[in-house]
Amino acid sequence: MTKEKKTIDSKLSIYPAKTKKQITIIFAAVLGMYLFSMFWTQRDMAGGFGGALGNMYRVIEKFFPPNFAVLPALVDPIAETIHMAIIATTIATILTVPLAILSAQNVTTFKPLYYLTRTFLNLLRTIPDLVLAVIFVGLFGIGVFPGILALAVFSLGILAKLIGETIESVDMNPMEAMRASGGNVFQVIWYALIPQILPQFTSFVLYVFEINIRASVVLGYVGAGGIGLILNQQLGFYNYPNAMAVIIVIFVVVIAIEYVSNKIREALI
Repeated sequence: MTKEKKTIDSKLSIYPAKTKKQITIIFAAVLGMYLFSMFWTQRDMAGGFGGALGNMYRVIEKFFPPNFAVLPALVDPIAETIHMAIIATTIATILTVPLAILSAQNVTTFKPLYYLTRTFLNLLRTIPDLVLAVIFVGLFGIGVFPGILALAVFSLGILAKLIGETIESVDMNPMEAMRASGGNVFQVIWYALIPQILPQFTSFVLYVFEINIRASVVLGYVGAGGIGLILNQQLGFYNYPNAMAVIIVIFVVVIAIEYVSNKIREALI
């Protein structure tokens, strides 16, 4: 009876015994890696996690109460940050269209051009946005312009990959019908391809715009302008209440932009 029950249980199981064993081994290896990492990190920390929690309390205490008297001075920097993200996202969106089409295997049948575009986009994604900002600040000096260039290049690598993969998953029947009826390349793209990817394209552009808002704050630490530059200055001068006011403004702006973006995406879907 027990043997028959085991046979029935094995038949009802979703995964075979071999797969379960492999998953268990992988899970144990990942868990062991995390535990080892936690131990090694605590070993290098002065005072361990207990000391870190005490230090965190003392540091956070210095940030409160925030000095909201600096809010009028933050209007221009936060507007500058939003302008950076808008311009960089716009540039990346325009450049993404041809690159995404060239990197889609089902549209670009000329293999050398396809692999060349793919390689170029892969190279763009390997360079972090902070490194790009450092390079452009060194070339053009401190200001908004190097931040825009860094965000545009960074956004181009992400957006072109997402849109390229979306193009590869479209229904090819409308495009084939358009070609069979005598449509040229641009007509096929405009009337058969773009209507299929337009909702996803808009959603991805909004998503990249949200990323650029956050990234532009970090880029300010290397002199790329915006609210991040102000935050870096206040922390450098140990004006923690002022820095806390800047952080709150950034938080409110990011939440507001995410809310608007989500509403736009819901309307498109």
